[in-house]
Amino acid sequence: MSGLASRIESRLAHEWQHRGPLAWALTPLAAVFAAVSGARRAAFALGWLKTVEVGVPVVVVGNVTVGGTGKTPTVIALVEALRTAGFTPGVVSRGYGAKVERPTPVTAATPARVAGDEPLLIARRTGAPVWVSPDRVAAAQALRAAHEDVDVIVSDDGLQHYRLARDFELVVFDHRLGGNRFLLPAGPLREPLSRHRDATLVNNPFERTLPPWPDTFALKLEPADAWHLANPAMRRPLSQFAEQRVVAAAGIGSPERFFATLRGAGLAPQTLPLPDHYAFATNPFVEVKADAILVTEKDAVKLGAWNDARIWVVPVEAALDHRLITLVVEKLRGRSSA
Repeated sequence: MSGLASRIESRLAHEWQHRGPLAWALTPLAAVFAAVSGARRAAFALGWLKTVEVGVPVVVVGNVTVGGTGKTPTVIALVEALRTAGFTPGVVSRGYGAKVERPTPVTAATPARVAGDEPLLIARRTGAPVWVSPDRVAAAQALRAAHEDVDVIVSDDGLQHYRLARDFELVVFDHRLGGNRFLLPAGPLREPLSRHRDATLVNNPFERTLPPWPDTFALKLEPADAWHLANPAMRRPLSQFAEQRVVAAAGIGSPERFFATLRGAGLAPQTLPLPDHYAFATNPFVEVKADAILVTEKDAVKLGAWNDARIWVVPVEAALDHRLITLVVEKLRGRSSA
């Protein structure tokens, strides 16, 4: 069944970049989706459904498309930028796959199966308070109760979680941008591209030209030295893998971004794309012939118990445009905490 689901997902991903026969055939369902989601947005905009203020400014980092776009490294970089600007940030997240029924704190020792891979990575990389819950309002309230010094909350995803009042919306795209510009299921859009946001980030390693949207900035992801999964103190520059048989594996929204990053560093790896949030319930590397296996940090948080000396983890650092950071900070400083 998982193989069938993977094939369906792959076919849809292709169709969502083009307005082919299948995409057009799904437009009646897209119209229904547009009506339902539009009515919900209008209900919040008109005050029929209430938003909840959590007492401190909130920045939402999300997307209007299906699939990963680079939100997690953006959240990590934004937390660090806010800290440098004098804020004490905390993070809330749904935690994809997280097995929680109530707001739950995430620490560096929390299992990925409990917290979700992205919140765990954010907690480990930033050291900031991170709480997960399907209800982001409840997560933010619990985080504030536990950490009274937190004066800004960054929501990892949650753009469509309108109940959480927010002060700044940052929408992240990758090279796919808006695809065929159809709404689900005929296209990849959860909301129209015309949706209001305070700023846009485009994570596109293949193109330097940005779309002509207001307040749009480039997201640059730069790889750092790889570290050894079994012994994190061991580090190697990527150039040292150039003469080895290398397999690159990625269970992220767009594995090709990771592969392109490695190629840009001078490597020519065999590639093993995996579904986003791949659980690694079984070992996909058992039959792999390689001197080194390079994986993403998001995958690495789920591989801690594996005993494979070939696995190296490639961290990426997001470089945010200083103009974007200034835009966020000025907006937040114009909004006093309750």
